[in-house]
Amino acid sequence: MALLDNQKNILPLSSIAELLDSKTRTLKMYEEKMLLPLDEDKKVKKLYSIDDIKMIAFVHYLASIKRINSNGILYILSMLEENMDEKHKLAFLKRVDEKFETLSSKDSEAPQNF
Repeated sequence: MALLDNQKNILPLSSIAELLDSKTRTLKMYEEKMLLPLDEDKKVKKLYSIDDIKMIAFVHYLASIKRINSNGILYILSMLEENMDEKHKLAFLKRVDEKFETLSSKDSEAPQNF
C-alpha cells in the first residue's frame, strides 16, 4: 500500500469548498486576494494538495470565524512563512487541525468561544 503524498495537487477549489462547508465563491475571493497557496511560479493553482487544504482551512477560519480582514490574514501568513521552518509550520497546522475538530456550528456563530 502506497503512502499518501500530502504535497501532491489533487483537489479543485470546488471540492475544498464542499469539505469546508463553504461557497466556492468565498474561496475564489481568497484566491483573488492572494490568500491561498500559490504554485512554484507564484501563479494561482488549479488543484490543491492536502497540505494546501490545511492552510486554506486556516485562512477560512481567520476570515469567517475570527473576522480578520485580508490585510490581517496576509500579515499572519507572511509571519508564518518568514518565521517558521517547514517542520514547525506543519506542527502548527496540525494543532490548528486538532482545534478545528472540536469546533461545532455553534462556535462559528460565537467566535469568542474559540
